[in-house]
Amino acid sequence: MSRSTAVAVVATPFQIAASRKSARAPLRDLDIAPENLRFGEPPDEDIPLLAETLYAAGQLQPLTVRPGRRSEASHMALDGRRRLLALRLLLEQGRIDDAFLVDVLFETDPARQAAAVLLTNTAVPVHIADVIAAIGRMLKGRLGVPAIAKALGHAEIDVKRMAALAALPDVALEALRRGRLNLRQVRLLARMPDREEQAELAQMTLDGHSFPEWRVTERLERHHVNARDPRFALVGAERYAAAGGRTETDLFGERPPMLLDPSILTEVWTKRAREIARMFEAEGLVVHVAAGPDHELCDDLEPLAYVYGGDLPADQMATYRELKGDFNDAADALEDLLGETTDTDVVDPALATMVRARLTADQAGWPGRRVTTLVLRPSARTGIEVTCLAPVEPELDQQEVVGDGAAPPAASTLSTYRAPEAGAPKPELEGVNHALHAVRTDVATRGLIRALADDPGAAFTALIARLFGQVAIRTSGQRCEAALALTATPFRPAGGRVIESLDGDVWHRIEDRRATWEASGQTVIGWVHALAHGDKMALLAELTALTLDLREERTTLVRRTARAEAAELAELCGADIALHWTPDAEFLKAHSKPLLLKMLEAMGRGDVRAGLLKKSDLIPWVQETAAETGWAPASLSWTVGAGDPGSGMDDDAAPDDPGDDGEGRGAFEVTPEGQAELENAA
Repeated sequence: MSRSTAVAVVATPFQIAASRKSARAPLRDLDIAPENLRFGEPPDEDIPLLAETLYAAGQLQPLTVRPGRRSEASHMALDGRRRLLALRLLLEQGRIDDAFLVDVLFETDPARQAAAVLLTNTAVPVHIADVIAAIGRMLKGRLGVPAIAKALGHAEIDVKRMAALAALPDVALEALRRGRLNLRQVRLLARMPDREEQAELAQMTLDGHSFPEWRVTERLERHHVNARDPRFALVGAERYAAAGGRTETDLFGERPPMLLDPSILTEVWTKRAREIARMFEAEGLVVHVAAGPDHELCDDLEPLAYVYGGDLPADQMATYRELKGDFNDAADALEDLLGETTDTDVVDPALATMVRARLTADQAGWPGRRVTTLVLRPSARTGIEVTCLAPVEPELDQQEVVGDGAAPPAASTLSTYRAPEAGAPKPELEGVNHALHAVRTDVATRGLIRALADDPGAAFTALIARLFGQVAIRTSGQRCEAALALTATPFRPAGGRVIESLDGDVWHRIEDRRATWEASGQTVIGWVHALAHGDKMALLAELTALTLDLREERTTLVRRTARAEAAELAELCGADIALHWTPDAEFLKAHSKPLLLKMLEAMGRGDVRAGLLKKSDLIPWVQETAAETGWAPASLSWTVGAGDPGSGMDDDAAPDDPGDDGEGRGAFEVTPEGQAELENAA
């Protein structure tokens, strides 16, 4: 049996295109297809020139047409809109009639029809909004995404992204076409589920208002959990999926995957954290696992706070700092490890090492205090954040004793003289809650501590004024064990942190001086008396600066007198916190996203891209920009601004006003309406 030598020949796309049917159709039977990129646009100014060219040289390029559908002309132009408009202009001028025969190429294949729409050779550039609208019309014409992608030579994911944008209201595409919206903003708009809200925002932008990117971003993230959640760092994608957790990937690839089952995420994180907890429960510790941000502690327990330089002898302080460094190294190693794997066999030993390092460091920092309880919370950096708790120490009752039987002066004999008051900076309270106000005044206090410590003259003045205020103005008969009945309390608020370049630098100086005194073998008075005058002045400045306390716990407890004194001291020593410190991540965490964006604007580095970021990603941007520009918020300055007349407060609550309890209460009346506004702002 002989074998056939026939070869099957498959036509290439080029051969298929070359075999398209060419014909001539009357001008009256032609119209523009709605899927044409510029369907509905008026003729451009070059149409008359094109008409003259056609009349003089004839039609050199045929129109690509498809068969008309119901209620359409018999030949619908996919490509050649401008040529058709030019022929219609010649018809209006009476230079040709409606029976004029036009050269056309019939296209019946849907994929090649799509290609004819987009792959045109024309002098007018195609706007991306027209491409999006054209793809939307193709989808309505029941042309599938694979067919469109194949015809255009694009990946299907790109066509799907265009299709998602095509579902936007027409006003959104019009705003894109006019340049009121950019492509990134249109993609952000497409993620919003409410079509009416999409149209409202697009119309607002089209009317000339700016597009509120950060508001849209916050709205999208308000009720969603994504892969940047602190619980996810320990759980990982594989373990989350194995537990039945669903993940939704962003179509445009610009945002982290959304975790659709946060309850499963919490359950899996809690299970993993309990595995770590059991290691330490076996050692006799009580371990609480809290997946949420807050965990109520027992009244008889308190966390072991940061250890300041003056709290421990030099050798113990050196040990504490070494152990604290070991903890930081363990946390850094764990962070790198979690970036590579979440395998329990690898991660759990590193987690146990970090927890143990934290426990050891805190115990060394508080000798005599025994850690009995640990609290484990989620951490985006290390998977688990550790808090060490110890039983609360009982408070010792201190009774006020009047020496030598002498009673303090009666209140009626005290002077009624009212001293003048210096101007004070106004607190910035708009959009600020109590927690943020406390953080700001805390950092501002530390900034002025550093400035005052560097200016012995100003510190000397402050100390003498304080002594004069305690002895000459508010005489007290209270006695203590020391020879001088002068009370001085260093600034160490509960839950505070030492900022190394501000008050931390001053604490290091004091620690060095204490070590020098211990090595001298002298009494404190003998050692101080032997110091050179310059060293005495420097020590005085440092000690005085560390007693500074301008922290305000609530926006309703503004300390006017303290602010006025701070303004005077800041002017005396030329305080500028930016000389030593710029906003760090810990400080920026207390601020809302709108306030962070305002910081960038204040630095002259406003960027619309910043509004698209989550707060956790925006904080490093603001931190780096502030460090680069040497900028610190004006709210941390104690200098009286140009808009702060006098004390910056109402005169109705003077220092001796009965309505003022000495802590800022009574400075103004808080009405129910005002309290509601404060809560809304918070």
